[in-house]
Amino acid sequence: MQDQLNKLSSELQSVFASSLLSVEIKYDELTILVHPDELLSVLAKLNSASEFKFDQLVDLAGVDYLEFGTDEWNTETASSSGFSRGVEKASFGRFTFDDAKKNTAMDGPRYAVVYHLLSVANNQRIRVKVYCEDSDLPTLPSVTGLWSCANWYEREAFDLFGIVFESHPDLRRILTDYGFTGHPFRKDFPLVGHVEVRYDPDQKRVIYQPVSIEPRINVPKVIRDDHRFEDGQQEGKSEKETTDG
Repeated sequence: MQDQLNKLSSELQSVFASSLLSVEIKYDELTILVHPDELLSVLAKLNSASEFKFDQLVDLAGVDYLEFGTDEWNTETASSSGFSRGVEKASFGRFTFDDAKKNTAMDGPRYAVVYHLLSVANNQRIRVKVYCEDSDLPTLPSVTGLWSCANWYEREAFDLFGIVFESHPDLRRILTDYGFTGHPFRKDFPLVGHVEVRYDPDQKRVIYQPVSIEPRINVPKVIRDDHRFEDGQQEGKSEKETTDG
């Protein structure tokens, strides 16, 4: 496996040269980072060139790198009540309706799109990654001309992340309602959403209204195995030994 990946990596760097920003082999998987201006030409050659033949698009997914690397799980000062969420808010995971807009300055582009390609003829897989240069209006060219199945994948990424795919034949929402507000997979989208729907008996139709659910945090309970439970374990062991004896 490693030899095949190394060979493919060398071929990619030889054929595409400056079009690739990076080539990485990790966890027995090959990932190439492509400049957005070179995306279509690189994908087209990966699809059609005899040495590659990546003729199947297995998946296409959006990624939001807002606050990437920020972690508010603090195990050093965790409470003794069984939850490890830090006291101070560190990310958008703690949404409240009173939050002011945060400074979300990024070191690099916020959005990326990842393409998973399969070559049946060569029995090889590759991951192609590209960053959207404009974080306010993330835009990339559509690849529906190369793989027809990209139609629905790109609509999904548009719906959930707000990534626009130029030249897409029918770019509209696919999972949320046509009148949905926002893009629910963005990191700054509130867990409870912005609006809710209900049936109004007076108007005899479904209407939108501001969400009435209280903000909440989905924090999993942490099961600890430390000194606080040693006494209980010893007591249980002693009782068992006494019973067996």
